[in-house]
Amino acid sequence: MKERILITGSILMGLAVLIGAFGAHTLNDLLVKNGRIDTFETATKYLFYHSLGILFIGILCKENKKNKKMEISYYLMFLGVIIFSGSLYILSFTNITLFGAITPIGGVLFIISWLLLALSIKKQKHSKNNVLN
Repeated sequence: MKERILITGSILMGLAVLIGAFGAHTLNDLLVKNGRIDTFETATKYLFYHSLGILFIGILCKENKKNKKMEISYYLMFLGVIIFSGSLYILSFTNITLFGAITPIGGVLFIISWLLLALSIKKQKHSKNNVLN
């Protein structure tokens, strides 16, 4: 599981660079025409941020015992990337505003994922303190 999380984060980071470069160099005219440069940039920023978040989770998983909350945090963050950034990319390319209505679902998944990660870290700290006592 730990390796899968790290591999997923690494692949998403590469994808963020690829999509960002592709958008800047190849899709710029379409994005300008649709008035969606800012939307595209937001999708790419959040893809980067949460790809780093997934890598962070993977590193924490390597440091700690199996932690179900941390694994769930990974799945929610990954799903959040797909829904949040994915919907914004589709909106940027198609200008179909319905996709913008889906985006907040991904944002909520990000928030839940980060909160769950914080709880899992706190749980790990308490577990280690209990072992020392």
